[in-house]
Amino acid sequence: MAAKVEIYTWATCPFCIRAKTLLKNKGVDFIEYGIDGDEIARSQMQERANGRRSLPQIFINDEHIGGCDDIHALDRQGKLDNLLAVESAN
Repeated sequence: MAAKVEIYTWATCPFCIRAKTLLKNKGVDFIEYGIDGDEIARSQMQERANGRRSLPQIFINDEHIGGCDDIHALDRQGKLDNLLAVESAN
């Protein structure tokens, strides 16, 4: 079983689109939370993301990965595939 991937997004956010494209190109299924204009959902995301309010915010197996630049950096470093292959302990 693959890792649980969650991503908080806005529909027109170019960074969100870029992060989702990376995941799709890797064949990763993910749960997307579209929070366009929803301040309650954004506050919940902010709480999970250690105070970060920028989008996207990405979680793998409930671990906060960060945003678009962070997930692309993990990919360039060769670390993303290992994170995506690890099953959730939950």
